[in-house]
Amino acid sequence: MMAAAGPCHAAEAARAPPPPIEHFFENAAFSGAMLSPDARSLAAKIGRAGRRDALAVIDLATRRARVVAEFSDADIGDFQWVNDERLLYAVGEKHLARADLEHGGGLYAVNRDGEGFRQLAKRSLSRVSERTVGNLLDWTTEMLDQPGAQDSQFVYVTSAKYERGQFRHVDLLRLDTVSGRATTVQRPAGAADWLLDQHGEPRIVTALEREQAVLYHRDADQWRKLAAANAYTGAGDDIDPRGFAPDGTLYVASRAGGDKAALYRFDLATAKRDAEPLVELKDYDFQGGLVIGNNKLLGVHVLTDARATVWFDGAMKALQQHIDALLPATVNLVTPAPRAQKPWVLVESYSDLQPRTRNLFNTETGVLDKVGTAFASIRPSQMGIQEALRYKVLVHGGPWVRGTEWGWHPESQFLASRGYAVLEPEYRGSTGFGDKHFRAGLKQWGLKMQDDIADGAKWAIAEGIADPKRICIAGASYGGYAALMGLVNDPALYKFGINWVGVTDIGLMYTGAWGARSDFPDAYKQYGIPELIGDLTKDAAQLTATSPLAQAGRIRQPLLMAYGGADQRVPFYHGSKFHAAVKATNAHAEMVVYDAEGHGWALPKNRVDFWSRVEKFFDRHIGGQRPAGQ
Repeated sequence: MMAAAGPCHAAEAARAPPPPIEHFFENAAFSGAMLSPDARSLAAKIGRAGRRDALAVIDLATRRARVVAEFSDADIGDFQWVNDERLLYAVGEKHLARADLEHGGGLYAVNRDGEGFRQLAKRSLSRVSERTVGNLLDWTTEMLDQPGAQDSQFVYVTSAKYERGQFRHVDLLRLDTVSGRATTVQRPAGAADWLLDQHGEPRIVTALEREQAVLYHRDADQWRKLAAANAYTGAGDDIDPRGFAPDGTLYVASRAGGDKAALYRFDLATAKRDAEPLVELKDYDFQGGLVIGNNKLLGVHVLTDARATVWFDGAMKALQQHIDALLPATVNLVTPAPRAQKPWVLVESYSDLQPRTRNLFNTETGVLDKVGTAFASIRPSQMGIQEALRYKVLVHGGPWVRGTEWGWHPESQFLASRGYAVLEPEYRGSTGFGDKHFRAGLKQWGLKMQDDIADGAKWAIAEGIADPKRICIAGASYGGYAALMGLVNDPALYKFGINWVGVTDIGLMYTGAWGARSDFPDAYKQYGIPELIGDLTKDAAQLTATSPLAQAGRIRQPLLMAYGGADQRVPFYHGSKFHAAVKATNAHAEMVVYDAEGHGWALPKNRVDFWSRVEKFFDRHIGGQRPAGQ
């Protein structure tokens, strides 16, 4: 992230005192809702003061709500409908940091009236004894999207398998949610990602074979190879299955030899995509899923700068226009039930000023009812306004991911509420903007990827958004690495840096040596990192020059660092070794350690503590009186 004192407030927000920091970093009070297949009920995950998150079901005919699942020692996690009457769900943990976790997600089923409860998979890790009797699936069992009729008590679930701590494959199981009995589906070696067809049966699987991601199609109980591409760079015949339409047509995202991925129909008999795309987005890869209702492909959700829906169905297109007129200040994602028997649709609304809110819209009466909002304490009038091109620079992690999208984000809005402009770049190597943009980042850690971030800062200065005397660089994970390398490469540009859970020793990522255990799989170290970052032998000089630990003596600016003591993605060694090295020449380097946290802060108290430190660090180094007019 790069931040600078700047004109990020709305006028009303500038006159009002900023919201308390706790409002930005508390746990979400309402974090999910889903219509039943027949649209007669709404399931929702709700938070209540002093209690764990629960699963509630609202009967939309009577508007009566009932809590159907809750635990005294866990929060409800993901959930989905099995059929009109039954729900499948897992549990999560919002009150413990990573080192204190003693449970996995488990898997459970319950009827919408609270009856018929059954535990289906173990929740306990090896150090905790399971107190539920019966034959339970392994704790690595997880839910899978369930297209199809959703009219039986059966679902398909996945179960990841490991050997000596290394990932091997993902099994697919057909599970009876009433009896708990499960049967394993025959699979190709290295199976990793599964896709069910329009009947809810397994048809597509992606398998990892050395450096290749191989796509298979199930045909008469045999798996037939369709395509293969490099699992890390995408080189080859890139076919990304997005879903089956009710008529059995498979839709895929593919570059088709070009730069941007688009949505195509794919003929399974010939293993070829259509010559022309169905949906093609200017400047963006196609990222999204199918919207299906009443045995018809209604449209597709897409992601450009923000999320939207391309409707093929005229009635849904008109409905979208009507809802947008009712809620003109927000993005409004409309989701119908798969086979609705009642006139309800779910509407998820949000903007850069408003956190996500769920509404119910009745297509017969035209009534729009608010169901719940994620952060009820947030007032849009107190938030900073993002420009259309999202002129914030938040150095995202990954780095081979889409960094951000238009919407409300607690970190950037917290800083905006304190008077700082925040810019977020999609530097080369980021995904979602075409193959050329992604490939331009190969082996460019600390080099051209870093130049892109600096160019964003210089642009903000030239445009008058940033004061050149008060600009900093910050980020987490890869973003933390980039913050450190920004201080190394551009010492005159950045007045200080903030790195949390950032990589400091590139060589450690390849080996996991020095007692620092990482959760990077061996295949990623063997095939992925050499292609993406560099070859440990051939590119040794470059890796040393771009490794913050080797360049620690060049950092003289103030620096705030934070690490989790239980981080398995970027082990604490990265922070402790770098802190020792930089302190030898920089008396202004500080570090805070959250002993029980992992790769990020799970606990609200730690999020509040960290961002309070960030605010004080900002004010100490680039705060103070702002120029006139800002």
